Amino acid sequence: MLMKEYRICMPLTVEEYRIGQLYMISKHSHEQSERGEGVEVVQNEPYDDPNYGSGQFTEKRIYLNNKLPSWARAVVPKIFYVTEKAWNYYPYTITEYTCSFLPKFSIHIETKYEDNKGVNDHIFDTELRDEETEVCIVDIAYDEIPERYYKESEDPRQFKSQKTSRGMLKEGWRDTQDPIMCSYKLVTVKFEVWGLQTRVEQFVHKVVRDVLLLGHRQAFAWVDEWIDMTMEEVREYERATQEATNKKLGTFPPAIAISETPLPACARSGPSSAPSTPLSTEAPDFLSVPKDRPRKKSAPETLTLPDPARRDSAFRLPSLFSWGSSSPQPE
Repeated sequence: MLMKEYRICMPLTVEEYRIGQLYMISKHSHEQSERGEGVEVVQNEPYDDPNYGSGQFTEKRIYLNNKLPSWARAVVPKIFYVTEKAWNYYPYTITEYTCSFLPKFSIHIETKYEDNKGVNDHIFDTELRDEETEVCIVDIAYDEIPERYYKESEDPRQFKSQKTSRGMLKEGWRDTQDPIMCSYKLVTVKFEVWGLQTRVEQFVHKVVRDVLLLGHRQAFAWVDEWIDMTMEEVREYERATQEATNKKLGTFPPAIAISETPLPACARSGPSSAPSTPLSTEAPDFLSVPKDRPRKKSAPETLTLPDPARRDSAFRLPSLFSWGSSSPQPE
């Protein structure tokens, strides 16, 4: 398990950010979705918690299979998705990610929002956050972003809002900006597989940081699109966008029908969370096939799993995914 605390400041108030976050997530998910790929909204409904009061529960499936190179698709099931469950009791939220293909992998995000520049060192309960937890400051204007995601129109150093006159953030902007708020995120990554745990958890945190950076840059760059919206209007935009996104994605997955059943109460009664910044549906760099090397066409298109009823079944994944048939303790 690897835990880090991220602090992302924004030139907004906490109340403004509530609208902007919902708008950004809906728009981003729709833009990233293609037929058979992207974000499917399974549930999005009000929910009452005895401890936190009224909130919103969402469940999404983020489909990734077609983003993988051919050799990876050979060992990954066709029905491959990340599940996001989120409980939103703003300004306190929790989001959980699990993977259909990796049962020992999970991401847990506790989020709190305050109108300050990220100076609250005790915002999380001590039982949630270890005193030695690394604190990572994410600067939406001056932290480097992967080149493939860069857009000048979404660069806070170049963008200036017509409606709020905020923008073109200068060096040291967090010390002079008014208004300013901070999104505090306590992120716990677990990948309990012996021999791979440390490397994978560190890699996932790098991806999480990039996703947080991109999402918050977009939320600010699109401020003129959502700043005049009410909560009712952004919820209606969210609903309409979700319908369009699910229609755009088509049947999930192709040629396989999945019947949905309501979540049991216990599945939705955990700590609350807002829909968090969506995961990128692009394949990570380490999964990409080098451009200067021809693609191999020998990988099988499908994977035949052994019959679980046969105890003598012998199945071996390629060495990259091999962690043995036994279950040794994680690092």
